[in-house]
Amino acid sequence: MALQRNDAPPDHQEIAITASDPAQNLGGTPSAGTATPAVELRGITKRFPGVVANHDIDITVARGTVHALMGENGAGKSTLMKILYGMQRPDEGTIAIDGELVEFHTPGDAIARGIGMVHQHFMLADNLTVWENVVLGGESLHGIGARAKAKIKEISDQYGLGVRPEVLVEDLGVAERQRVEILKVLYRGAKILILDEPTAVLVPHEVEALFGNLRDLKSEGVTVIFISHKLHEVLSVADAISVIRRGTTVGDADPKTVTARQLAEMMVGAELPSPESRESTVTETEMLRVEGLRIAKADIEGIERVVLDDISLAIHKGEILGIAGVEGNGQAELVEAIMGMLPPDAGTVVLDGTDISDRLTRARREAGIGYIPEDRHKHGLLLEAPLWENRMLGHVTEAPNSKGFLLDPAGARKDTLRIVAEYDVRTPGIEVTAASLSGGNQQKLIIGREMSHNPKLLIAAHPTRGVDVGAQAQIWDQIRAAQREGLAVLLISADLDELIGLSDTIRVIYRGRLVADADPATVTAEDLGTAMTGAAAGHIESDADALAAAEAVAAEGTTAETAVAAEDGTETAEATVAEAGTSEAEAEPTETAEADPQAGE
Repeated sequence: MALQRNDAPPDHQEIAITASDPAQNLGGTPSAGTATPAVELRGITKRFPGVVANHDIDITVARGTVHALMGENGAGKSTLMKILYGMQRPDEGTIAIDGELVEFHTPGDAIARGIGMVHQHFMLADNLTVWENVVLGGESLHGIGARAKAKIKEISDQYGLGVRPEVLVEDLGVAERQRVEILKVLYRGAKILILDEPTAVLVPHEVEALFGNLRDLKSEGVTVIFISHKLHEVLSVADAISVIRRGTTVGDADPKTVTARQLAEMMVGAELPSPESRESTVTETEMLRVEGLRIAKADIEGIERVVLDDISLAIHKGEILGIAGVEGNGQAELVEAIMGMLPPDAGTVVLDGTDISDRLTRARREAGIGYIPEDRHKHGLLLEAPLWENRMLGHVTEAPNSKGFLLDPAGARKDTLRIVAEYDVRTPGIEVTAASLSGGNQQKLIIGREMSHNPKLLIAAHPTRGVDVGAQAQIWDQIRAAQREGLAVLLISADLDELIGLSDTIRVIYRGRLVADADPATVTAEDLGTAMTGAAAGHIESDADALAAAEAVAAEGTTAETAVAAEDGTETAEATVAEAGTSEAEAEPTETAEADPQAGE
């Protein structure tokens, strides 16, 4: 069938788009053609001062399916899901759950109807343990003692979440926090599960494990609404896809027939970008040298655990050094040690020939270190401060933020306007709070801020986490441009394609040690994934014949993929993803838990 968007703004015309047939038997689930949909959104409109976040949205979600919701940063995905979860009230439109019209005034109303939401940016209390966070607010379900802990362990084991109930949340990595959030929703018995960028911080094997969990949930009748920017992931796991752009419905797509390139064009009007690196810009001048870095931490039982063990590395001007590793293997501690946020037990950090091992974080910033943090909410932004104040963070002693010993708000405001324009930060103005921006626009603001001070060394932890395919290309281009000018980059990313495409050299970290290295020109994502689990060490050499064969197949287009898919009984898009391996596993989570006024998200 053909679906055309009605009432689209004059500057946002779309051609007719092929929609998936709701009567189809998707993903092996029972036919939803005659069944009552789990969720029906009709005419949903939400306005904020100066911004229309959602405009006349129509979406139908069949029961027992994985329904993907896609769109660029600021398209209105998270706002729409917050309306479904009772965090926002729509100005117009209706919501029907299992065929019954409902009105949600609070998330409690939505939870009572079996709806749960896992936000991209986590809502956990750092000073509580995992099991305390899970039980908090749900004390009446299984108590607050042994019965609750047993239920948590049962759910964790059933879905392979691997959570540690007694650990403080503040001691968890981002991927572990994500799993705790998913467990919280399952603990409350949700039958409609909203996942906002759930794979943003997961590495390939974790993504596959999550998708296995989603398929298990689906087989038990759970409905999953999956918000994502990651095209290949959506094609591999979704039964149906809805695309919105600039707050309004573009149309539906069938993952069995649509391609990643077509989805990218539907989302942002542009082709799918590639992080492939250009000519080498690596020089002989050493910009960063880390020698013998060692850090030990006490765990919850007071036992000392080595988190970084004899780390030594060097980065030259014009070089991007990529660090690959499963979340929690020491990447965060390495970044914090170089930034001066975590004092090492041993080792030195030398920047541009100067030992900065004993310098404070501010002095290291002033010496020329730019920092794109892994968790933008925790380390990158003041969410309730306006954008121009956030532009000053980390650089209050530098122009244009200060004159001598005094802050210069006028200079900061003027430069914030430049960053907003240059980095396409979608916002109604620079006086709105950072919390009002979508996750991707928050990320672009941070990157613009850090690149504006012409750093010598850029520490980029998941720089494209939570950004759409269009913004990815812009961020990659900014990094490459600075690299050509001599910038040295320490790149940490769970997106192995990003690591391979951008890096000049790749090192693999495992249990706090650098165990392997690879040439991005020859290594495959599968090889890196093997080393990340500790199954390979030393210099990783890919099979040259296998690599040449893979390149030959890629050059032939999708003909071979289609043949293989037909033989296996799988769909072309799924075959493509299986061949690509780890195409889109990046870190970040992307749309953020934004507040009023919206920047469209």
